[in-house]
Amino acid sequence: MGNQVRISDSTISYEVVYRNIKYPRLEFKTGELLLVLPKNYENQSNIIEKHKKWIHRRNAEIVAALEEARKKRLELKRTDKEFKQLIQSFVENISEELKIKINNIYYRKMKSKWGSCSSKKNLTINIILKYLPEDMVEYVIFHEMVHLIERKHNEYFWKIISNKFENYSEKEKSLFEYWFLIQEVNEIKPMR
Repeated sequence: MGNQVRISDSTISYEVVYRNIKYPRLEFKTGELLLVLPKNYENQSNIIEKHKKWIHRRNAEIVAALEEARKKRLELKRTDKEFKQLIQSFVENISEELKIKINNIYYRKMKSKWGSCSSKKNLTINIILKYLPEDMVEYVIFHEMVHLIERKHNEYFWKIISNKFENYSEKEKSLFEYWFLIQEVNEIKPMR
């Protein structure tokens, strides 16, 4: 990362990436700023200048999340087998609670989300969820399974979530923090 931008009292490093896209965008995927540009795009400084407030605000959120994340502990002793049993147990309980059925559960490493639930009623779990405390694992599974009732994160979706997790905004904040803590774990091995 050779590029930097000075905003208020912060110097923020960023990387420029060229992709086959139509419009430029800024991303903070793993805590680092990426300026993603269409190929042959030349005016990168304008994008940075135009979005300085957003960059500063987002960077401050991430710095705060990293500080909080370092206070948390990861579940490093849970085996793959124990993790899969835990997921299965939560899926069975939540299926009964929400009166929905999951067809298949898949496990894989995902770059930017904890899990997903398809319209075909397949649940895909990010393997890094294995390192979270049980209550956070349950929250993620519940969240994903609610998408079988309501696809979008709208008022109805959050109402269903809040029926079980009144403190869902705290759970969401914790997930954000755990994400950065897990990024510091060296190599996450594929599940067996």
